[in-house]
Amino acid sequence: MKTILEKNGSSIEYRPVGQFEETRFEKIHNVIFSDSNRASIQVAEEIATLIKKKQKENKNCVLGLATGSSPIRVYEELVRMHKEDGLSFSNVITFNLDEYLPMEKDNRQSYWYFMHEHLFNHIDIPAENIHIPDGTILGGDVIDYCLAYEKAIKKAGGLDFQLLGIGRTGHVGFNEPGSHYNSGTRVITLDHITRVDAAPAFLGIDNVPRKAITMGIATVRSAKRIVLLGWGQNKADIIKKTIEGEISAQVPATYLQEHKNCTFVLDTGAGSELTRNKTPWLVDESLDWTENLTFKAIVWLCGKTEKSILSLTDKDYNDNGMSGLLATENSYDLNIKMFNRLQHTITGWPGGKPNADDTNRPERAEPAKKRVILFSPHPDDDVISMGGTFDRLIEQGHEVHVAYQTSGNIAVSDADALRYAGISKRISYSDEAQKLIDDIKAKKESSFDTLEVRKLKGNIRRGESYAATRYLGLPDENVHFLDLPFYETGTIKKNNLSDADIEIMMNFIKEIEPHQIYAAGDLADPHGTHKVCLDAVFESMRRLKSEPFMNDCWLWLYRGAWHEWDIHEIEMAVPMSPDQVLKKRYAIFCHQSQKDGVMFQGDDAREFWMRAEERNRDTAQKYRNLGLSDYAAIEAFVRYEVN
Repeated sequence: MKTILEKNGSSIEYRPVGQFEETRFEKIHNVIFSDSNRASIQVAEEIATLIKKKQKENKNCVLGLATGSSPIRVYEELVRMHKEDGLSFSNVITFNLDEYLPMEKDNRQSYWYFMHEHLFNHIDIPAENIHIPDGTILGGDVIDYCLAYEKAIKKAGGLDFQLLGIGRTGHVGFNEPGSHYNSGTRVITLDHITRVDAAPAFLGIDNVPRKAITMGIATVRSAKRIVLLGWGQNKADIIKKTIEGEISAQVPATYLQEHKNCTFVLDTGAGSELTRNKTPWLVDESLDWTENLTFKAIVWLCGKTEKSILSLTDKDYNDNGMSGLLATENSYDLNIKMFNRLQHTITGWPGGKPNADDTNRPERAEPAKKRVILFSPHPDDDVISMGGTFDRLIEQGHEVHVAYQTSGNIAVSDADALRYAGISKRISYSDEAQKLIDDIKAKKESSFDTLEVRKLKGNIRRGESYAATRYLGLPDENVHFLDLPFYETGTIKKNNLSDADIEIMMNFIKEIEPHQIYAAGDLADPHGTHKVCLDAVFESMRRLKSEPFMNDCWLWLYRGAWHEWDIHEIEMAVPMSPDQVLKKRYAIFCHQSQKDGVMFQGDDAREFWMRAEERNRDTAQKYRNLGLSDYAAIEAFVRYEVN
């Protein structure tokens, strides 16, 4: 299947939408990149080109700018261009989309702080050319302020370029569902989902403001050029609704369908639900029917017809855009082949079954006892995501090591930290314990934890990890805490992955010389800790490829608490009995700081054990619906070949 990226290369230049058969459902021009890094660089290059063009014309360049995680890499590249390539911003005038209300400029959660931290402090833009909505404007002054913001944009000559992100509600800026296409800069009440998504940065939803000042839809649409960034699988659904759906006030981003120079720049995760990617057989009759694509299509067909694999008929294929498959094989042969493929993914021996024919098994029989590393981005990802498999590997006698890549200290609430410090003080009074109590009580909104408090929170999570691994029967000496430096900032914002992080990972892998590595492959948030931790695994394994033990080292990816692999992607499915489901639940319970009132809840109000059980039950149900055996639950894995 050819994508727009393959046809257009790395160009994001606007092209009329719907010119090709496979894109006929699409109403907004979009370009899909393999990763957000390259895409961000391309966007930065377009902005830089525009700035330099305006400089040659002796004109100002008026930019509308966005905040959030999506544009950070764009801003990093613009800063690099300024410092290394001499790109000047002296002719640039900026207008930011929005700001929380109320919000002080020096608050680390303010967009004023964000923009200066990521861009303005590092370039030569005149201070008077920077415009960011004032989060301290209250009462009767707000309306006049918003009108003045609109006038300032018009006085500057209008927006030459508007950079956007998109929220899961379909908002651009803070134009929430219900926003009018003709709306201007105004105060708006934030949608609950928007506040939930912002909660991690504010260390809990209760700290997220309920209102904001935002440019309106009409203001955004007035820009001469619009580029919207969409990264990660968690944006895939809203991207599909925006690009392929009808224009609706309930999805404000759909108003961009009417803009004549708008491009969505996406990574593969964000573009995964578009018809040409999700179900390409519906829009392209010239498909190259690879085995993987065939399997994906058959699994989809089973869902569409509500039939098991072996029940599908020629008519089912013909009626649902898959007649091309029948040109080479009849439905009976296709069904048998794909049923066997799915059946061969199931194993109760994730480390390989000794003295067994492993021809059709996901893992090798030899060596019978393997050295295994389970990388867990945070303490608790191991048991939440693959607790049953973890338990099975230990029970079957493999030498299992779990390595917690980060301390997870920012996910411990001040209330929990205070409780533990108080217990320590009551057991044996010390000045250190009292100092911890004083530091926690004196902490102001959005301020950093002290180093001592961070250590306390990290040790709380260490203790919980030991409780879980001991419950599963893992010796303490096989539990490792890597505390990768990129994470240890004391804030939500982390450092970029560095050689120091990679060195720690490499040394640990070399020490164990594993036959198996398990790592978190949940990439819903491409800027999140899980992605950084996975990049650390990939890079470490790349650098170690010449080591002899790497020839016999397989990497298996599991997913986190929010998503599971699609059935057609799964290469190893480890079933769990009802007793094993309970054992996994109790292991998760050991992580008490993440059980009740967890700080990073996400958009699901349930506790992590409930999410995990539903996900595992759902996978088992999907296997059952396809005609496979009836299991209580299944954990799923995908094997990854490191290049």
